[in-house]
Amino acid sequence: MMQELVLTVIARDRPGLIKVLSETIANQSGNWIDSSMARLGGEFAGILRVSAPADNIGDLEAALGALGDAGIWVTIRRGHQQQQPAGRHVKVALTGVDHPGIIREVSAALAQLDISIDELSSRVFAGSMSGEAMFEAHADIVLPPGLDESRLRDALEDIAEDVMVDIDLGRTEPQAASAR
Repeated sequence: MMQELVLTVIARDRPGLIKVLSETIANQSGNWIDSSMARLGGEFAGILRVSAPADNIGDLEAALGALGDAGIWVTIRRGHQQQQPAGRHVKVALTGVDHPGIIREVSAALAQLDISIDELSSRVFAGSMSGEAMFEAHADIVLPPGLDESRLRDALEDIAEDVMVDIDLGRTEPQAASAR
C-alpha cells in the first residue's frame, strides 16, 4: 500500500538541491508526484507531494530529516487523499504600484465569498517607465458551486480602487485531480 507525504523544503539556493532531494526520495522507493518550487530572496523553497510504500515511510522520513546536516530543511506531513474543491476555476491577475496589504485585502475578499485559492504567485518588479516598485500577482481560484461570477467581480472591483490595482479575471479549465 502506498502512502503520501507532503514536504516543505527550504535551503540556501545552490546547484544540486533537487538532485539530492530526488535521490533521497528515490532511494526509499518514493515517487515524486508534484511540486512547486522557487528561489526567493536567495533561499530555495518548495512544497512537494511524494508517495512511497507504507513499509518505507519511516525510513524515508528519517532520510529526509538527515538532509538537515546538508543544510536542507524538510518538514514532513503525512498526506491524505483530498478531493479538489468543487466549482468553477477562474484566473485572477492583478497589477499595481507596490504597497503593503494588497494580498491581505484581495484574500479577505475571496475568503468572504468562500473562494478557495488553488495557486498563487506574486512578485515585485521595477516599472518600465518610472522604475517605481510594481506589484503583480496571479492566482488560480475555485468559485464554490452556486456563486455567480458577477459577485466575485463586484467584490474585487470594490477593493481594486482601495488597493490601487488593476484586476483581470479569466476562466480556466479544472486540473485533473491526479495532477495536483
